[in-house]
Amino acid sequence: MTTATSTAAPSAAASNYYGASRWMRALRLALGASQRAWPALGVRAAYRLFGTPLPLKWLNRRHGPEAGWQREAWSFENANLGLYTPDAAPPGAPRVLLVHGWGGHAGQMLPLAQALAAEGFAPLLLEMPAHGRSAGTVSNLPQFARAIDYVAARLALEGTGLKAIAAHSLGANALAYAASRGLRTERLVLLAPPASPHAFTRYFAHVFGLSERTRAAMQHRIEAREGILMPLLEPAAVGPRIAQPTLVVHDRDDRVNRFADGVAYRDAIAGAELVATQDLGHRRILREPSVLQQVAAFISKA
Repeated sequence: MTTATSTAAPSAAASNYYGASRWMRALRLALGASQRAWPALGVRAAYRLFGTPLPLKWLNRRHGPEAGWQREAWSFENANLGLYTPDAAPPGAPRVLLVHGWGGHAGQMLPLAQALAAEGFAPLLLEMPAHGRSAGTVSNLPQFARAIDYVAARLALEGTGLKAIAAHSLGANALAYAASRGLRTERLVLLAPPASPHAFTRYFAHVFGLSERTRAAMQHRIEAREGILMPLLEPAAVGPRIAQPTLVVHDRDDRVNRFADGVAYRDAIAGAELVATQDLGHRRILREPSVLQQVAAFISKA
């Protein structure tokens, strides 16, 4: 079985998510100073920054679905989430829930929504707390998983079952975890999933110059507050408990989440299929016609 491990060098682990900028350099200096002068404050500041989606959500508000979509705001935990439904959908069309990734927004899933609508499905777009037009300023992977489960369960109680759920990046990690705990859907599509939240904390610490002591304390704070240990979110832990047919799509040149992460999910989930793309990177897979066609074909299977 191929799995992502936390032993990889931070620079090669999951990401170039945090770009170089004056703002990032200033944050690095501030975090470094706080962890030296007041270690407890440094841990709290690191915890807060780690849970803040970047780019900040107000930068993405103008990219959300507009004409042809209705948005409902559902209260959720201490914030809310947004659910976009199409104005026109064939009566009785199978529903497919689409979920963006960390720092993303519902508009990123529009090309897939359009491809699915062309095949007779009724796509729904989920926008997470602290993202896009949803309320909240911080979130995390466990909250993503709870939100997916909440939406699926609420739709089921309203008489709307889900043919499939497709999610990108951190949303895919959250989807896999939710599916391992009995999520209500027939099929799963994991688009460029990350395999190791622990490895991402190491990358985060590397970018912002945090000591291992600060990083470990930040991780423990997250785990204690969310009631879940990070290794239990990885493919080896969740994969054997996933029963749904699963499609994994990952690009070999993904510079945010390693291709090996997608392979890890394919290997951990019984019968999972892997579509390996080339030269599309982390986000172009969300709008590449050949990928959209393969995802639609997978969801269309009986």
